Amino acid sequence: MEKQVLGIVGSYRKNGIIEALVSETLAGAEASGARTKKIYLADMHIEFCRNCRRCTLEPGESPGECVQSDDFDAIMDEWSKSCALVIGAPVNFFNINAITRRFMERLVCFSYWPWGQFAPTMRLKKTSKRAVLITASAMPACMGHVFTGAPRALRLIAKTMGARPVRTLYAGMAARKEHMVPSDRLIRKAREAGRRLVAGQQ
Repeated sequence: MEKQVLGIVGSYRKNGIIEALVSETLAGAEASGARTKKIYLADMHIEFCRNCRRCTLEPGESPGECVQSDDFDAIMDEWSKSCALVIGAPVNFFNINAITRRFMERLVCFSYWPWGQFAPTMRLKKTSKRAVLITASAMPACMGHVFTGAPRALRLIAKTMGARPVRTLYAGMAARKEHMVPSDRLIRKAREAGRRLVAGQQ
């Protein structure tokens, strides 16, 4: 059965370095026999989480239902049909950018958190799917892993959605010019990461 890999682009810039690496990773997955779907968060209508906790009150493994009507459910529908996730977001002021953080906050629906319980319980105990995480920053990659919260935030997104990261791609020194493109080395890594996502999923 053909598997779907979902790509989520959290960058405001289309045709930028984040989208390029997400696309190359999806291309690697396609070369291994998967079909792919790419979503741009900037094109989606996603409301801010209101912290009403309505989506967290009912037990079970399925994500809780949000009271808001927007495009978040459409993203979750695509995710339910997917075996793997590719998510990319740039570093803006030492962490992932606001549009990706807004999406991240809505993932509270993957937790069970009734009133009176001290902390949320994650609905998905096992990470049965796979993920590739992609970020970029103006600082070198070796520094970005240490001095930004982006890798950790992307890991949390994947884990919450039930996906185990198999590769993190960090494009450092990404602000040397306005229209940066990934290096050939990063492109090769992205293609290989895409193939790795599909391996063992057929």
